[in-house]
Amino acid sequence: MDYYPLLRTFLFQLDPETAHDWTRMLLRLPGASALARIAAPGIPAAPRRVMGIDFPNPVGLAAGLDKDGECIPVWRALGFGFVEVGTVTPRPQPGNPKPRMFRLPRARALINRMGFNNQGVDRLVEQVRHTGDQGVLGINIGKNADTPVGRAADDYLLGLRKVYPWASYIAVNISSPNTPGLRDLQYGATLERLLDVLKTEQARLAAEHGRYVPLAIKIAPDIADADLPTVGQALIRYELDAVIATNTTFSRVGAEGLPHAGEAGGLSGAPLLARSTAVVKQLHEILGGKLPIIAVGGILNGADATAKIAAGASLVQLYTGFIYRGPELIREAVEALR
Repeated sequence: MDYYPLLRTFLFQLDPETAHDWTRMLLRLPGASALARIAAPGIPAAPRRVMGIDFPNPVGLAAGLDKDGECIPVWRALGFGFVEVGTVTPRPQPGNPKPRMFRLPRARALINRMGFNNQGVDRLVEQVRHTGDQGVLGINIGKNADTPVGRAADDYLLGLRKVYPWASYIAVNISSPNTPGLRDLQYGATLERLLDVLKTEQARLAAEHGRYVPLAIKIAPDIADADLPTVGQALIRYELDAVIATNTTFSRVGAEGLPHAGEAGGLSGAPLLARSTAVVKQLHEILGGKLPIIAVGGILNGADATAKIAAGASLVQLYTGFIYRGPELIREAVEALR
């Protein structure tokens, strides 16, 4: 029996961020992983090999739900084939002023302007080390809000060095709409300089640790179609290991006129499905199989997950759909992709 709708009814009576904080607290309690296994029994095996990594199934948790890596064992117990934690910044930061998260239930969507609120990379590493996690773990890194965009590479390099020993892959977030200037890093010479320093440091770290950790770049859905070929060609030229498509959107298509639709921030959920899937399809054509795509954005059921794979993705991630559907969505998506 799926008990999540009852839990969701309670949680949706609370402010969204309060509900998130309470949920995170509950998932950290002793026995939470055992309860999670009861809530999501029998997730079928659906192995994939992507970026040289063996994934038990292609359905992962997207970054944002567990910024500080506090609940990793529970995500595993629920059946996710991989978990991406973060976005984490070099130094702790509180994020943007509250309120900064809003539900749009009629659209099955969220708007957030969290602003990379997190306890800093050292705290995240401590959590991962304490967990002793052996599953596929992505760690998503970003820059601090008060770091000038011209010095963003310094923050990404610091994050890369700190998380490298602990990650299965590292995601580089240059596409959040909630850190001023961050999305400028997706374009032209600025993008190429960042990719160059990251790949150079990745090679040095691989030699130091005797282990190659793939790098994935997370892009926005709001990149114009005309600009996607330039982005894709840069990813190929600098031999990135994957691209994550996509982050949240400034667009309000599909949510027009709804309560909270006018709030600033990134929109996620069902209204993002069409655009994010279109970006995956175009990227797949541009990349020509030279690097894999991890698709995220608007997955609310198994058919949505299948559409992402049909568009050219190798893996999918859940965020807003998981908030609305709960553990049943994991099973449904895995079964659809077997």
